[in-house]
Amino acid sequence: MRLLLCLADRAGDVVSIDDLLDQVWSGVAVSPDSVYQAVASLRRSLGDDPRQPTYIATAPRLGYRLVAAVAPCANQDHPQIQDDPVPESGLPNPVTETRARINPRYVVIAAMVLLVFVVGTGVFLVYGRSMHRAAVPVIVPQSQESIAVLPFLDLTEGMKEEEFADGMTEELIDRLSKIPDLRVPSPTSSFYFKGKQVSIPEIAKALGVAYVLDGSVRKSGSRLRIAARLIRADSGYVIWSETYDRPSGDALMVQDDIAGKVAKTLSRLSSVRRATDIPPHR
Repeated sequence: MRLLLCLADRAGDVVSIDDLLDQVWSGVAVSPDSVYQAVASLRRSLGDDPRQPTYIATAPRLGYRLVAAVAPCANQDHPQIQDDPVPESGLPNPVTETRARINPRYVVIAAMVLLVFVVGTGVFLVYGRSMHRAAVPVIVPQSQESIAVLPFLDLTEGMKEEEFADGMTEELIDRLSKIPDLRVPSPTSSFYFKGKQVSIPEIAKALGVAYVLDGSVRKSGSRLRIAARLIRADSGYVIWSETYDRPSGDALMVQDDIAGKVAKTLSRLSSVRRATDIPPHR
């Protein structure tokens, strides 16, 4: 909400990442990733498309700009507001004087706050009901040799690597599914949770898996930074994580490395479990 108000206050102008960090996250030590994630969340709430924006446009390497029309609200439905009688005493009318001091900018901000609240409530209700209907039928007993790969997050400026992040997710699903005795839900099941605010245990329960692999993609110049982590669903603990800094052309090698290390980690855990006779998680 603070991000939206900051952009509305300078509607039509490009607001730099540094300015947004100073104004929206004042006094808090955060990285530019916080801006990217907040903009992505705000776009989802508004139903905005970053490629053809109607609300928030990305200015590459500069910042963001609110392109939606921002203007004071007219009092067309209440004509009496414009015609307050002048007191016979000749003293100023306190009601009229108070209205004259209202800054139209605050009216605009209040209108946008109401818009985001209404849109966000509607999205929450729709997604909440659909999530409830879809999750119940697919619940199956969890197997220790099972893992779901969640859609990797595109945290690049302007979200220009979303296709690459989705491709990374599909490739990892394909490579892990070829490991004998390892159950991996299909891309359709995993991508259902893309952009949804659902906890790891809930996702694991819906997909019937014991482990979840997720990650993110960032970019600096011609180099990619790919982060991945393996999470045990019942405890939420991260049991393996790695960050890769590679040239864009080496992305396939990163996929092989992640899939190989995840397979080794799961194999090691399975061996330890069999050696100590730990009963399967239910």
